[in-house]
Amino acid sequence: MREKTAVRPGEKTELPIQGLHCASCVRKAEKAISSVPQVLDVQVNLATEKATVHHTGQLDIAGVRRAVQDAGYDIVMPEQPEQGAAHGTAGHDHAAMLKEQELHALQRNLVLSSILSVLVVIGTYQGIIPMLSAISREQMFLLLFVLTIPVQYYAGWQFHRLAWNALRHRSFDMNTLISIGTNAAFLYSVLVIIFPDFFAGTLLEAEVYFDTAAVIITLILLGRYLEAKAKSRTSAAIHKLMGLQAKTATIMRGKQEVQIPIAEVRAGDIMVVKPGEKIPTDGMVVSGYSSLDESMVTGESIPAEKKKGDKVIGATINKNGSLMVRATKIGADTLLAQIIRLVQEAQGSKAPIQRLADQIASVFVPIVIGISVLTFIAWYAFGPAPAFNFALLNFVAVLIIACPCAMGLATPTAIMVGTGKGAEMGILIKNAEALEIAHRVDTIVFDKTGTITRGKPVVTDVWGEEHAVLRAAAAAEKRSEHPLADAIVQRARQLKINAPAPSRFENKPGKGTVARASGKDIMVGNRKLMQEYRVNFSAAEKIAEGYEEQGKTAVFVSVNKKVIGVVAIADTVQEHAAEAIAALQGRGVAVAMITGDNERTGRAIARQVGITQVLAHVLPGDKAKEVRRLQQEGKTVAFVGDGINDAPALAQADLGIAIGSGTDVAMESGSIVLVKSDLRDVPRAMALSRYTLRKIKQNLFWAFAYNTAGIPIAAGILYPFFGFLLNPMIAAAAMALSSVSVVSNALLMRRHKL
Repeated sequence: MREKTAVRPGEKTELPIQGLHCASCVRKAEKAISSVPQVLDVQVNLATEKATVHHTGQLDIAGVRRAVQDAGYDIVMPEQPEQGAAHGTAGHDHAAMLKEQELHALQRNLVLSSILSVLVVIGTYQGIIPMLSAISREQMFLLLFVLTIPVQYYAGWQFHRLAWNALRHRSFDMNTLISIGTNAAFLYSVLVIIFPDFFAGTLLEAEVYFDTAAVIITLILLGRYLEAKAKSRTSAAIHKLMGLQAKTATIMRGKQEVQIPIAEVRAGDIMVVKPGEKIPTDGMVVSGYSSLDESMVTGESIPAEKKKGDKVIGATINKNGSLMVRATKIGADTLLAQIIRLVQEAQGSKAPIQRLADQIASVFVPIVIGISVLTFIAWYAFGPAPAFNFALLNFVAVLIIACPCAMGLATPTAIMVGTGKGAEMGILIKNAEALEIAHRVDTIVFDKTGTITRGKPVVTDVWGEEHAVLRAAAAAEKRSEHPLADAIVQRARQLKINAPAPSRFENKPGKGTVARASGKDIMVGNRKLMQEYRVNFSAAEKIAEGYEEQGKTAVFVSVNKKVIGVVAIADTVQEHAAEAIAALQGRGVAVAMITGDNERTGRAIARQVGITQVLAHVLPGDKAKEVRRLQQEGKTVAFVGDGINDAPALAQADLGIAIGSGTDVAMESGSIVLVKSDLRDVPRAMALSRYTLRKIKQNLFWAFAYNTAGIPIAAGILYPFFGFLLNPMIAAAAMALSSVSVVSNALLMRRHKL
């Protein structure tokens, strides 16, 4: 297997780490990697078992691996992906393979441990089976010893190895607790066999606790196995996205259709996509007409119609009609690959709330060891006879029940499920911090053009005889490249109005156009153009003013110096903008709109969607200043935009939300990307944030509460009052189930409706 030795300068590098089991493991791994030169920052995620390393210069992977191995863990780098493969696919497949191997090893050890543990328990309580009473006490002890060795030092070897590695580095983790507890029970039992006379003449009875050691190992392995199975389901979103990719593509080689693996497709290839097939990679339709099911990528259930010149997304399904598509993006550049990369990065990131758990875990294990030692001393000094037995069992119970697995899993599992659920809905959350902060936003600023509005002007009204007005206007505007001219021409085409080509055309910058078509002089423009050519437009003036009050641009159409109509053109609002704004305001979020347009136009658009606060006449470079001003007023600000000029404001805001139909620069600057460009996903993202944080807090509460309540009970605090002691085997079962319950609670998020 090839191993990279260096990474290009300035990169953020993700490394798979094997052997992580608790929050203490995370702290140790982070500390080890931080000691490597050039490392600026590192975040290790327990749920994904990945380290995200930020560094300067070149990162020596071999050096990082040595540091991690010294700490008791390991890094296994995947093979490099093929050129045409989606970014992250090889790495994810490799990680999945390692997970599968780990799961098989756990299953094998669990089966062996379970069988032997059952035999050990039966032998310990040999009175259960009459035929075993023929075996002497000494012989049974030896038999239990032989049966327990494979459990303690084969199935449970991982705990002892990692505990020893931790001890060598003067640190402690949950493996330390398991190893000390089970070894204490096992070695004490061995001493009973070797030195039976030690107990002669004392109140102590020579009992062995092989069953305690064996059953604890078995229950913890069971917990690890169930936990690993549950954790594998938290990556369901990634698995689903990976499965969307087409495996082959049919491309044109001259006049022949040739089927090739998707990895061999190159930008510029012409792909043939038949009904029912997947679009192999991102591209542009060069011929054909069809509708595509894009729900798997965008979450939008309504098929999208595609014709010549339209962009298509790789992995979407061609419903009907054949298409010829030119491949424009391949491999890591495709939208699906970018979505996979963003989801992977988000699932591997660490939310600020997790720092609390990490800090507590760093001191938790040493405190637990101290408590367990004090428990042993107290019971041995003041406990009833046989005091040593009581002291030993309570010592082991404290060590086992306090393992901080649940604490370490509380946050990352919820983050993984939350970001995965967002991806399935078409809401790409780039990092855990964005997911955490979204629910705290109290002010949202929407850019107008391309966000609140569609960003493309269209004809909304025609005053006069519509057919005649649009025929004349389209004839004059056919050669113009102005967006307003294009809106007029497109409207005429939609109504199948056949406009003649102009024999003469002149563009009047800032005023309009003057043309001659079919022997007529046609002028299309504003008041200044009409005034320049002394055209009387007084009859149409009030109509134009009415349109302008609605935030529309009024264009006069004159034929032979007589106004025959007025065309109103506007950038129409997004379909669900008003619904999204109302939902946000209903949650108490202040909503503002920012625009470079004049106050009247801005307010006209704002009224349509229910926004009262308008920041008008704002130059592109000043949008970030307006966001900063709101932040200085103590507000937590989200900015929603789509263009290159929105990038500074998206970066300045506490939360940047980029529209998926916008520019690559905007999407890179945003912390959340709305793939569907549906503004209703803004309140949905906030609801997802709120729900995820609620799950994290539930998990942390129960993890902390479990340890807080469990340790005193295991130490025997209830014994003086109720005569109750916690058996170490029950403690092991409780510890294992606590981890599984935390992961299961996070998995419930997948069923939640937003």
